[in-house]
Amino acid sequence: MAMALAMASCSSATSFLLLSFSLSLSLLSFTSAATSTDTISAQHSLTGKQTITSGNGTFVLGFFTPPGSGGNYYIGIWYGKISVLNPVWVANRVTPVTDPTTSELKISGDGKLVLLNQFKSIIWSTNVTTFSFYNSTIVAVILDTGNLQLRDESNSSLIFWQSFDHPTDTWLPGAKIGFNKLTSTAQRLTSWKNKIDPSPGLLTLQSDPTGATSQYFLLWNSSKEYWTSGIWDGDIFTSVPEMRWRGVFNFAFINNTEETYFTYATNNPNLKIRFVIDSESGQMLSWMWMENTQSWMLFWAMPRFSCSVYASCGPFGSCSDMRSPSCSCVRGYSVRSQNEWDLGDRSAGCERVTPLQCEQNANNTEKDGFFEMPNIKLPDNPNTLATAGSREGCELACLNNCSCSAYSYNGSGCFVWHGGLLNLKEQYNQSDAGTLYLRLAASELKSSERNKERVVSLVIIGAVVLAIFFSGVPAILIVVKKRENKRIIDKAKAMQSRLVSFTYSELQQATRKFSTKLGGGGFGSVFKGLFPGSIDIAVKKLEGLYQGEKQFRAEVSTLGAIQHVNLIRLLGFCSQGTKKLLVYEFMPSGSLADQLFHSNSNVLDWKTRYQIAIGTARGLAYLHEQCRDNIIHCDIKPENILLDDALVPKVADFGLAKLVGRNFSKVLTTIRGSRGYIAPEWISGMPITTKVDVYSYGMMLFEIISGKRNLMYKGESSFEFFPLVATNKLVIGDVKSLLDQRLEGKANSEEFEIACKLACWCIQDDESSRPKMSQIVQALEGNLDVVIPPVPRSLQVLNKS
Repeated sequence: MAMALAMASCSSATSFLLLSFSLSLSLLSFTSAATSTDTISAQHSLTGKQTITSGNGTFVLGFFTPPGSGGNYYIGIWYGKISVLNPVWVANRVTPVTDPTTSELKISGDGKLVLLNQFKSIIWSTNVTTFSFYNSTIVAVILDTGNLQLRDESNSSLIFWQSFDHPTDTWLPGAKIGFNKLTSTAQRLTSWKNKIDPSPGLLTLQSDPTGATSQYFLLWNSSKEYWTSGIWDGDIFTSVPEMRWRGVFNFAFINNTEETYFTYATNNPNLKIRFVIDSESGQMLSWMWMENTQSWMLFWAMPRFSCSVYASCGPFGSCSDMRSPSCSCVRGYSVRSQNEWDLGDRSAGCERVTPLQCEQNANNTEKDGFFEMPNIKLPDNPNTLATAGSREGCELACLNNCSCSAYSYNGSGCFVWHGGLLNLKEQYNQSDAGTLYLRLAASELKSSERNKERVVSLVIIGAVVLAIFFSGVPAILIVVKKRENKRIIDKAKAMQSRLVSFTYSELQQATRKFSTKLGGGGFGSVFKGLFPGSIDIAVKKLEGLYQGEKQFRAEVSTLGAIQHVNLIRLLGFCSQGTKKLLVYEFMPSGSLADQLFHSNSNVLDWKTRYQIAIGTARGLAYLHEQCRDNIIHCDIKPENILLDDALVPKVADFGLAKLVGRNFSKVLTTIRGSRGYIAPEWISGMPITTKVDVYSYGMMLFEIISGKRNLMYKGESSFEFFPLVATNKLVIGDVKSLLDQRLEGKANSEEFEIACKLACWCIQDDESSRPKMSQIVQALEGNLDVVIPPVPRSLQVLNKS
């Protein structure tokens, strides 16, 4: 890339947020006491509150206990300089101790590192023979990498055992994930059983167990593959394009006669980064510690959606990426172990509430029936019944076998399932969706019919009451109104966890017939709304949208699953014929345009502007590189960057490009304020890529720097185009005058120069010369050095004119 980005030291380690959930376990541990060195020797063991700490204090080894674990203690390694305790390695995963004050981690007489419980029994050991090596003096040392080594005291290169060869659920820089061909042992990650139990769970990350290919897999129960890295092409794994983030990581894949493994390093030793296989979501998550917020921030996750994890909800559990939490039991079933479910371990799944007729005594004459479940990804491993030539025949075949749990029939045949149904997923307009008929007891099916009958009865009773007491219409209207309000309140509460479908009248009522307009553009107008409970919302009425009902709902469902701290949250929608509306969270501080260009607004200080630039870049990087279907925004401008009450930026209208379609350059050119943000590709007819957003972002970054619109008219025939002025001054090294004069020169000079350079790189005519949004994030955070850019050719022509 012409941008010639190179690594530089960073003042703070930050990155963009992928997921809304945090893996950080608020674990309780003993604080450092008597032992403060980095070594365990024959003379110095560990017990009780004692710990050892690596040379520069980065990592600590000692006893810890997860809260809620019932007083179970483990030997583990965790970060020593951060406020949250997150074990990165655990020794005695399966056999905890209950009294650390009488337990001991020591060097045994035969040179092993062993853990003794209160009864002085060995419950964990390195299990290597060391005493025969040159009469060595054996020590255990914790390194600044987080690696615990059992080695010779006088010769540190003589290593008998190390924790990096035996990882648990966390992969640290420098550690290996691979296979030793000489010893036939594998280095793999295995999840915790649940949030408080570090014993091995069902999920693993490992290299191809057959050794046939150079790729890595996430596996369920050591057998079912649900994600792969793709083949190593000599530079990256083909399914992990994020490996090109050279500014943060250096990845390496080694394959020789002794071993094959994958490892990585950080280009900045101050960064605290860890990859974790999460016990609850089943995803491989990458976390970076942020000093400014004192928290771990997620910046990478695979697979991108938790429902892509095999059997994530257990037997008879159904998964939906549109719900939070994503797992629920199917009809007629309840959670088998609520305690384990609450801790994130849903492997036990759900159990039947009412026994089937065939499982009860012979006096029960009520026959079982089937509950229809449309738009479901059918479970794995069906049995095919070639003799059933119709749906009725398929249903009868299932009823005649008491172990049959469900059936499905389509044009290709009859499929039945016995025992637990695994990997059920709710699908949205996907080709692999089908209809499943779930076997239930008659009473479970009757309850559904009774609900329908109750509704009909209420309608009839209401009609009779209305006819008899016509004079009491106002009272009846009050009752109806209360019911409508309750329904709205329930929907407003539901918005916190899932996407909600509203009627047009409900949104009309919430916005007082769309009376308070917040803004508008080529895609429609936005109105302020209010739900009961003082829940503010923003409702966008879409215009010129010709999608069908099914397609619109499918697209909106996908967008509703996309959540990022720097993307406006979609709460709900309305689709009634030609009426298409979207419901968003309300941003009390308005748009970036309001804050930058309106004279009655407070002047944003430089620190706030810079954080807005970083946050916006993170949101766009997520859309471009992290979503299942990469999304091009196509209309980045200050009006579409909204600010919450803390002035945190959120990219708005990010889904409209997906909803409307990307072939709408004519629409964009008519949007007020968008002229000047449109990349040359729109006009030249070149293919549209994510780089059009980069161009628009660069134009907006100039406005963040100057505090005024890029194009300023000074008279009838005179104007100033700020990007031209800025690039010229940047080339000659005079950028101080570019800063918004209202800031009175109060800005971080290093950040200011980075922003100016980046803005110019973003508006290069050739899209291949523009950086990716992920690179922009790294540069703004100080992780990449940005060289002086050339003046774009289009600006050179403008300068000559």
